[in-house]
Amino acid sequence: MPKGSEELTAARKEEIITACAELYKTMSFKEITIKEIGNATTFTRTSIYNYFQTKEEIFLALLQREYELWVQSLKRIQSGYESMTGEEFADALAHSLEERQNLLKIMSMNHYDMEDNSRLERLTEFKIVYGKALAEVRNCLDKFFPEMTAQNKQDFIFSFFPFMFGIYPYTVVTEKQREAMAKAKVNYVYMTVYEITYAEVKKLLGV
Repeated sequence: MPKGSEELTAARKEEIITACAELYKTMSFKEITIKEIGNATTFTRTSIYNYFQTKEEIFLALLQREYELWVQSLKRIQSGYESMTGEEFADALAHSLEERQNLLKIMSMNHYDMEDNSRLERLTEFKIVYGKALAEVRNCLDKFFPEMTAQNKQDFIFSFFPFMFGIYPYTVVTEKQREAMAKAKVNYVYMTVYEITYAEVKKLLGV
């Protein structure tokens, strides 16, 4: 870890993560390299290794930031309503994910390799935030659906979080993929992030 204040360290980490996020808008995970990320920052490329040892660690940190932002959205849902119907909660949860396309995009990658190529301390930092997301969804269920049993709430979480991994590839489709589906004569219904999430949450809540 480089010398300097905690604020400087945090600021440089954030700059690296933001540079990665900007590149990810137009480049794929495979195309992005440490060199590319370094060129998009204000300090030397080799300095990145003082903060992140691999590209996967940077993406994991970006995913962590996306989860942190989603957790804030979940907290706003809880604080903004005294009660919600199943359809209202499905609507709010769907909108919260609609705003987090990077979260869904990164989740759709090979999550195992990303975690495996990160140091234990970086992975632990991520898992703490991931745990907060699990807890906040559980808190929403506790507040808005007190009639649900503990098992039903656990079933909701164990179904919804794995479901999130498939949202991006099912809702963001390239022209090449559309053409292939047409040639294969696959009758596929294209849905938005909001539509597919709204439908799934209502299904899980039984409304």
